Amino acid sequence: MRVIAITNQKGGVGKTTTTINLSATLATFGHKVLIVDLDPQGNASTGLGVEPAARKKTTYDLLIDGVSLADVAMATGVDNLSIAPATTDLSSTDVELSQRDNRVFLLKDALRETDMAFDYVLIDCPPSLSLLTVNALVASDSILVPLQAEFFALEGLSQLMLTIREVRETANPALRIEGIVLTMHDARNNLSKQVEEDARANLGNLVFQTMIPRNVRLSEAPSFALPVIAYDPLSKGSQAYVDLANELLDRQSPHSEIA
Repeated sequence: MRVIAITNQKGGVGKTTTTINLSATLATFGHKVLIVDLDPQGNASTGLGVEPAARKKTTYDLLIDGVSLADVAMATGVDNLSIAPATTDLSSTDVELSQRDNRVFLLKDALRETDMAFDYVLIDCPPSLSLLTVNALVASDSILVPLQAEFFALEGLSQLMLTIREVRETANPALRIEGIVLTMHDARNNLSKQVEEDARANLGNLVFQTMIPRNVRLSEAPSFALPVIAYDPLSKGSQAYVDLANELLDRQSPHSEIA
């Protein structure tokens, strides 16, 4: 089971979109995939058609009350894809967990203790460097960072990199950066091109070759509670996530050497 945190403390960068669509694409490849929704907004849950009333047990119960992952995880409309859903209850976890000695290991323990078998677990983190995000980093093998192709995009990475370093030093020395994926990229836009050039110049092979374009179908799919590969498999957005999934799988092969 490989655990990947999808994180960026900046909101609106395509984090949840990437979590849903990368997970669904890996599932269509035949991998058994779980999404752990750690965002109190619960957008990954909503985007896959899990209505709030159906979220009987959630990631809040998983972390706060020690409910088993088997009791939280739900099937989705996509074969091989399950989700541990979230509700706004998660917004209080920083306060509720602040006095617990094992507060940063709760998600790791929940994943380690389950009998459920998944090939991939993708964690949709909140848009902040909260205790929820730290739990995700401690529980993960690697981190994938969506980076919007906009001005000041790279500046927001500095605090995240510091947090990654702290987690490596204190709780998860094996944590690695899977890669950085440019999102909302517009090849016709000079700013997008400049951000891409700057990202590749500064971060080298950490930046995926695949870039996620601005795409109407990609934006429409969540309103139909579908990943884009089910909503419009021939769209540019769908093809981009197929390419990203293939590149991710290739990076995890034995010959790959990413930081």
